[in-house]
Amino acid sequence: MKDGKNMRKKLIAAMMAGVLSAGMLSTGVFAADTDLKGEVNTFIAASLSNAMEEIQKDFNETYPDVEILYNADSSGTLQTQIEEGARCDIFFSAADKQMNALVDENLAKKDTVEDILENKVVLIKPKDGETKVTGFENITDAANIALAGDSVPVGQYAREIFDNLGITDEVNKMEINEGKNVSEVLAAVSEGSNEIGIVYATDAASVADKVDVIAEAPADALKTPVRYPVGLIEDKEASEDDTAAAEAFLEYIKSDDAMKVFEKYGFTAYKVDDISETDDKDAETTEETDDTETNAETETTEEAK
Repeated sequence: MKDGKNMRKKLIAAMMAGVLSAGMLSTGVFAADTDLKGEVNTFIAASLSNAMEEIQKDFNETYPDVEILYNADSSGTLQTQIEEGARCDIFFSAADKQMNALVDENLAKKDTVEDILENKVVLIKPKDGETKVTGFENITDAANIALAGDSVPVGQYAREIFDNLGITDEVNKMEINEGKNVSEVLAAVSEGSNEIGIVYATDAASVADKVDVIAEAPADALKTPVRYPVGLIEDKEASEDDTAAAEAFLEYIKSDDAMKVFEKYGFTAYKVDDISETDDKDAETTEETDDTETNAETETTEEAK
C-alpha cells in the first residue's frame, strides 16, 4: 500500500509540474517568477515620463513586490549623475550619445543596450497663439523661443537643425528661454511664456489641448536619428533581488506589451532592418562613386599617355 501511495504522489507531482509549465508558456516569460522582488532605480529621459508611468503600473500587476524608482530628467543630466556615482540600474536615454559615453566608461553593460524607440522633433506654439513662424526655416521671425540646453538631446537636435539650415547665428541673437530639459520647454510654450519652442512630437501630443504643432523638422536638416536606447547600468550596491528585478523590468520594457504603450504616446518602434537597408544602399552608392572615380582616373591617365 505504501508503494501505491508513493506512486500516486509522484504521479500527482508530475501532473502539477506539467500544469505549471503550461501556465508559464501560456502567460509568457514575465509570469514565470511571481516571487520577484527588489528595488529598481530607473533613469529615464523626461520625454518618456508618461509612457513609463503606465508601463510601471502594468509591470507591477505581475510583480507587485518590485519597486520601480524613476528619475526623469534630460539624458545629459542623467548621464552626469551616473558618472558621479548615483545609484542606477536601468538608463533609458533620448539619444545614443549619452548611452555610448556610459558604455565607453564601462558604466553601462554594452551587451544589454538596445535602441528600441524613435521620435520626431517638432516646432510648437501655444494653442491658437499668434506667430509669423511657419516652419524651422523662418524661426527668427518669432520674438522669442523656448529651447533646451545644448547638453539635452532635443537641444542638440535643434542646434543640428539650425546648423544645417545655416541660421545658427541668427537664432543665437534671439531672446532664448533655455530649459534644462524638454519638460521645461514644453511648459514654457504651453503656458504662453514663449512664442515658439522645440520639443519632441510625443511631448506636443501629451498637451495637444495647449499647444499646436507648426512643423516637423525637415529630413535634410536633421540627419541624426532620434533614437532611444535602453540598457542596464553597473550598480555595485544592488542586491541579487535588485539585479534580478532590473533584468526582468528591462525585458518588459522591450516587450510587445510595453511597445503598445509607447506607441499610444506617439513613439514608434525602432526597426534595425530599415536602417540596415539604408546603410546598404549608402554603401552601394559609395562603392559606385568610388568605381566611377577610379574609372575616370584611369581614363585620364590613358589620355595623358
